[in-house]
Amino acid sequence: MLSDYELVEGCRKQDRAMQRQLYERFAGKLFVVSKRYTKDPNGAEDVLQDAFVKIYRHLDQFRFDCPLEAWLKRIVINTALKYIRTQQPWDQAADIDEMAPLLSQDDLSLPTLNYQYLLALIQELPSGCRAVFYLLAIEGYSHPEIGEMLSISEGTSKSQYSRARVLLQHKLQLDGHSPEHHSAEQQR
Repeated sequence: MLSDYELVEGCRKQDRAMQRQLYERFAGKLFVVSKRYTKDPNGAEDVLQDAFVKIYRHLDQFRFDCPLEAWLKRIVINTALKYIRTQQPWDQAADIDEMAPLLSQDDLSLPTLNYQYLLALIQELPSGCRAVFYLLAIEGYSHPEIGEMLSISEGTSKSQYSRARVLLQHKLQLDGHSPEHHSAEQQR
């Protein structure tokens, strides 16, 4: 298998075989990232396609100062965020002060909760909430960074994250996965 360096250099020379290898090596992982931010598989495919166009176009800017996969992932995330921005998901942003009383101190810390189940619940969130939730909770960005990435205010980022938490808690309670239910199950 070719090293990342050899692969990048081949792609920079417009070698179609190298471009195909780059795609085949990373497309699966990057599709999962794209799917996190988009609700439907068709949107995720569109984002991935657009991201690979950008990757091939800007590969000469990659300087190997980080792992290639991390650089590619960042392009996919940025492309997904651009896709989300075109859908105007921020219209339903609530004020953070309105959300605060609805948030429990227990948050979403249920140790036995199935990861795939939680991902499915997150996918059901409105696109604005879902994007902010992934960027903050999964990718580790701060609210100011998210605001800049999404061209929204820091307050809107906080509101979207709070709304995502409330919606997730509500869904968990409806499905019998509330922290109170979880504590009662553990004591049995």
